[in-house]
Amino acid sequence: MKSSSEDTPPMAPQLLSSRNFKSLFDSVDTFLFDCDGVIWKGEKLIDGVAQTLDLIRSKGKNVVFVTNNSVKSRRQYAEKFRSLGVPSVTQDEIFSSSFAAAMYLKVNNFHKDKKVYVIGGEGILEELQIAGFTGLGGPEDGEKRAQWKSNSLFEHDKSVGAVVVGLDPNINYYKLQYGTLCVRENPGCLFIATNRDAVGHMTDLQEWPGMVIRLKWPQCPK
Repeated sequence: MKSSSEDTPPMAPQLLSSRNFKSLFDSVDTFLFDCDGVIWKGEKLIDGVAQTLDLIRSKGKNVVFVTNNSVKSRRQYAEKFRSLGVPSVTQDEIFSSSFAAAMYLKVNNFHKDKKVYVIGGEGILEELQIAGFTGLGGPEDGEKRAQWKSNSLFEHDKSVGAVVVGLDPNINYYKLQYGTLCVRENPGCLFIATNRDAVGHMTDLQEWPGMVIRLKWPQCPK
C-alpha cells in the first residue's frame, strides 16, 4: 500500500520574489557552489559567474567551492579559477574529492608505511603527498598494458593498503587488474571511491560518463 507522501505529486519549483530572495540571502552566511556544470563547463566559465561571486563577496558573504571531480588538487583548481578570470578564489575555499580521499585516510590513521594505488588523476596523488602518504599509479600507468600470456602472473605491490578510484581519462585494463588484485589479495586493503555520479561536464558541449567506479564494484569486496 502506498503512503500518502508517495501519492502526492512533487511541487514545481517556484521563482523567489524580490522580498523572499532578500530574506533568504540575508539569512545565509556561506554559499556553497559545485564547479562542473555550475561554475564552468570544461574550460569555459559559465556566463554571469564572475559577477555573481563578486556580488556575494561584496555583501560580506563567504563562498566555498565543492567538487567530486578528483582529477585536480585544490591547488590546481585555484589555478583553473585564475585562468578563467576568477582570481579571488583561494585554495582554502576549495573542497575537492581528491582532498576528501586523502583526509579520509588521515583521520582514520592510515599507516604511513602503506602505499595507495590510484586509479585517477594527478590531483589525488598530489593531495595524498600533501597528507604524507605514498601514492602510485595514476597517469603514470596510463600507457601500461596487461599481458595475457600462458603461465604469466600479474604482479602487484603487496604494501598497497588502499585503492582510491576517481575520474580517470586514461582508464585501462592494467589499472583495473592492479587495483582489483590489491583489494582482493592485500589483507585489509581499503577501497575508496571519490565519486559515483553518472555524468560529468568535461567539455562545454557534451556530457561524459562520470562513473569509473562502476567498473570496479562487481570485482572488489565492498
